[in-house]
Amino acid sequence: MPAMFRELADMKQDSQAEGIPVSVKIRERLKQAQKRFHANDNISEFIEPGELEVLLDEVQEKMQSVLDSMVIDTENDHNTHATARRVAKMYLNEVFRGRYVPQPAVTEFPNAEHLNELMIVGPITVRSACSHHLCPVIGKIWIGVLPNKNTNVIGLSKYARLVDWIMGRPQIQEEAIIQLADLILEKTRPDGLAVVMEASHFCMSWRGVREMDSKMLNSVMRGAFLTNSELRREFLSLVSSRK
Repeated sequence: MPAMFRELADMKQDSQAEGIPVSVKIRERLKQAQKRFHANDNISEFIEPGELEVLLDEVQEKMQSVLDSMVIDTENDHNTHATARRVAKMYLNEVFRGRYVPQPAVTEFPNAEHLNELMIVGPITVRSACSHHLCPVIGKIWIGVLPNKNTNVIGLSKYARLVDWIMGRPQIQEEAIIQLADLILEKTRPDGLAVVMEASHFCMSWRGVREMDSKMLNSVMRGAFLTNSELRREFLSLVSSRK
């Protein structure tokens, strides 16, 4: 048996022997550090190596209990026989991955040419889920950056990676783009930053009022985009022309 799998098996046995779910251990670490663990928080710092795989088993078990409580015969229904495992993997490894993994590496370069003109990145696809119903949120994001000579330059693909990391958590749109704006400001230190997001919310189209065509559009403006109305109009005009 490879060492990695042996260590994972040992960790599962240790957790079972202790009788303490791994989720409880992670939660206790967060509480001891006085860190919150809201749906849109990243908690990767408090997850030890191998624990995410153990957590996957725990989520699978509890998801199976949900299916049982919904009176779905997963033993005899071939369509739902492995659904609990699939859903657990989807949540931890894909849809909400941004909660459980560290921030992606972002290589920063000095602004050697002293670029100071408006740069717009987008549309970048958003794949998230609302924290109220865990329904999909699908949309686009545009990012406007006004650099200065001290600004860090990051690759275009890195903006998409940061968007995916922030949006890969249960979110509400209003808070999500604030988190994203704060992160990009920290990484790049520009004179101005603008973020616009337009998204469809399945909690509105799939349930509730079932309004299929409605979208939510909101923005965050920082620095020069707040104080310079011409710059703000230029950014919004360029974004609007490309929708």
